[in-house]
Amino acid sequence: MTEAVLELKNVSKKFGKFEALKDVNFSIAPGEVFGFIGPNGAGKSTTIRAILGLLKLSQGEIKLFNESAEKDVKHLHQRIAYVPGDVYLWPNLTGGEVIDLLLKMGGHQHTQKTDELIKRFDLDPKKKARTYSKGNRQKVALIAAFSADVDFYIFDEPTSGLDPLQERNFQDAVLELKKAGKSVLLSSHILSEVEKMVDKLAIIRHGEIIQSGTLSELQQLGNLNVKATLSDPALLDGFVGIDNLKLVEEEATFTVKRDNLSALLARLSEAKVTDLAVSAPTLEDIFMAYYEQPLTEAEAK
Repeated sequence: MTEAVLELKNVSKKFGKFEALKDVNFSIAPGEVFGFIGPNGAGKSTTIRAILGLLKLSQGEIKLFNESAEKDVKHLHQRIAYVPGDVYLWPNLTGGEVIDLLLKMGGHQHTQKTDELIKRFDLDPKKKARTYSKGNRQKVALIAAFSADVDFYIFDEPTSGLDPLQERNFQDAVLELKKAGKSVLLSSHILSEVEKMVDKLAIIRHGEIIQSGTLSELQQLGNLNVKATLSDPALLDGFVGIDNLKLVEEEATFTVKRDNLSALLARLSEAKVTDLAVSAPTLEDIFMAYYEQPLTEAEAK
């Protein structure tokens, strides 16, 4: 069995009486892109700070490369590149100087790849950091991270402030890491971004992992999306097993539980279907289905 790059076992973190993380468990294998999703305040950044050894755990264990993440942090961090969602730079240094400094601090060199990334992300490295927009500050950190040849990359809302073209550049760079056998932890609320890249993912809500697995595994748990054109759409009224029904003239859109698909097809035949499209739920559909559920008694405390 391949040794995990990252493993969290029963991780909990309390700030006073507030429990920010509750029995969190997941692992990331070599060469795997792992999505970590949830809204602001769900516990994503707290988990990442714990992984980086910046927080003392209340309970549980975190291992990086099969070593305790709370012990030889300096040694472990030489194998990690990290980009937060809000980057602060030395204001009197140029962007190029900051990139070189970040690389040097991690024990890495400015290479031809660094120059290619500067061009790719359309960064002017000669400008002072104090003149940079939020998006340009993110570019500096991303260029330094992608320039580093490490085993594990951690991105916490990394594309905040980037335009769509640079978001695409980020996605392409992550897929290149994946192809090279590197491991990636990607925390993001841009679900379409996560959906394009991840092998596995975990959904966190109020500090607890509420679902995890591959995207296809999670899609099997969700309702199917249906779009149908019907001669008699009124026959769908009151049909048990469909939700979110919307009718616009002869076109009906709704979701259906997989167990009710056979019965639905029979009803659509009665309604004289002339066009039909059935698709698996998107990551956003899955995410919203879990987050729209009422809080459990434990979460509400």
